[in-house]
Amino acid sequence: MYELDEVEYEILNVLYFVEPLDKILEEVEYPASIVVDVLKTLIHKKYVVAMLWDENVQDYKRSFIYDSDNMKSYSYLATKEGLMAHNSQ
Repeated sequence: MYELDEVEYEILNVLYFVEPLDKILEEVEYPASIVVDVLKTLIHKKYVVAMLWDENVQDYKRSFIYDSDNMKSYSYLATKEGLMAHNSQ
């Protein structure tokens, strides 16, 4: 299994529940640019998914496409694989 670095571990620690980028930046004590880059890497590795609020059902739904230049438009959630990687450390 992939060995998480400290920033990846801290981000996944926040994402047991759906959280907006602002909350992640509050909880993870690294510069925003690093957190955003690592978050993109975790999405690419399928350890995190981007989520959008669906007004019709009043719940979050998984966004299969996200705008990496507009990360604040989404909330994020760790996937099963991400949680397994996090818990194996």
